[in-house]
Amino acid sequence: MSSAVSVHVSVNGEAREAEVDPRLLLVHWLRDELGLTGTHVGCDTTNCGACTVHLNGESVKSCTVLAVQADGAEVTTIEGMSGPDGLHPLQAAFREKHGLQCGFCTPGMIMAAADLLNRNPDPTEEEVRHGLEGNLCRCTGYHNIVQAVLTAAESEVRA
Repeated sequence: MSSAVSVHVSVNGEAREAEVDPRLLLVHWLRDELGLTGTHVGCDTTNCGACTVHLNGESVKSCTVLAVQADGAEVTTIEGMSGPDGLHPLQAAFREKHGLQCGFCTPGMIMAAADLLNRNPDPTEEEVRHGLEGNLCRCTGYHNIVQAVLTAAESEVRA
């Protein structure tokens, strides 16, 4: 049996300290220990992207990151995206453009899209499609998801 390791992580702007098993995946720590269930477990093999979060500002699939690897880092989950003024522009655009059906992939899609827009605030449709390649949706044809990201990019430019 592995001995626990202490981690200090900022999660959604809140300092968190915990003793974790060195083999514990970040996705399971977030969901099971911190109760942040917006980060979904889809495949456990990095194929679907449902578990996407931001680690130090960049999107990562949290089923491939150990909780101990996040020690000293800043993690943002879908719960940390909205602010006191309401929904994040991406969340609002997904709602407005019907960029979801069952909603299972939506948190990961939004986190991946936020990273894309941070790196490229004015992407083309092709760049959005390429930027979301690692996130799968089994319900939609992706058209509305892409439109939601483009709408959010436009609202960010005007803001």
